[in-house]
Amino acid sequence: MKNNKVVNIGLWIAQGLLAIMFIMAGLMKATQPVEALTEALPWVANTPLALVKFIGISELLGGLGLLIPSIFRWKPNLTILAALGLALVMVLASGFHAYRGEFSAIGMNVILLGLALFIAWGRSKKAPILARN
Repeated sequence: MKNNKVVNIGLWIAQGLLAIMFIMAGLMKATQPVEALTEALPWVANTPLALVKFIGISELLGGLGLLIPSIFRWKPNLTILAALGLALVMVLASGFHAYRGEFSAIGMNVILLGLALFIAWGRSKKAPILARN
């Protein structure tokens, strides 16, 4: 029982950190002008703006999905789906950066992928959150 409590605390920490990261990154990509984005993210210059905005909105919604369903215990399985969706985004981002030869960026993608998969596993198997009746 104590092990589940430790895992639950670890999952909440991971959910909070990952959510903050993806919400901030998503807001930046979804709302900043392309010139400002290009300064911070050089890959934006050679990427269609619609794709950059789509990635930003996906990251924003995924970040919100890591927290809101679990906090309010409303359809908490959406947290699992959000984590899996963000894991997919990180797999695709790794492939994108590898294609462009930006291998230094892949390390962070792998770390975020691991956190997202930890959340998906933990909230589905080890410490699920039950929906409020």
